[in-house]
Amino acid sequence: MGKVLEEIDEKLAAWIERQHLFFVATAPLAEDGHVNVSPKGDLRWFRILGPLEVGYLDFVGSGAETIAHARENGRIVVMFCAFDGPPRIVRLHGRASVKLPEDPGFEELAARFDPPEHAVRSVIRVEVERVADSCGYGVPLMEFTGKRSQYDQWVDKKARDGGFDDYIAEKNAASIDGLPAI
Repeated sequence: MGKVLEEIDEKLAAWIERQHLFFVATAPLAEDGHVNVSPKGDLRWFRILGPLEVGYLDFVGSGAETIAHARENGRIVVMFCAFDGPPRIVRLHGRASVKLPEDPGFEELAARFDPPEHAVRSVIRVEVERVADSCGYGVPLMEFTGKRSQYDQWVDKKARDGGFDDYIAEKNAASIDGLPAI
């Protein structure tokens, strides 16, 4: 059965660090705005920064909904599901903030993640307000067989071809609802 926890303790932190995937959900304030859910598939870039604080590296991608929504209203939920082992779902509800590379304090915060050389767009930091645990009985058992290589290949090509500035200007300037992002 589900329960609300006071914080991310050592036992929960260890469970989170064993997962292969997490999801991030955000939404704009407008009632006709689009809710966004993004899979994040590499826990190397996720950190528990404190008992009620987490963060993750945000990479250049085809959209910037999380950044736009975080800047507009900060509402966010980060969800982990156990796809192997005992069933479990953990949701971290909170307020997100965005640190871009040009922002004061970015380098210090990003260094906690040992970032790769290319494609880091921002650090998303979450002040966790609610830690909720639920059964996860409906989550299927799945076997993790590895990471996909396409994104790293795309990043390498972009870096060789002159970087990400034009791509970010075209794809990441605003959300699909027109909210400012990067």
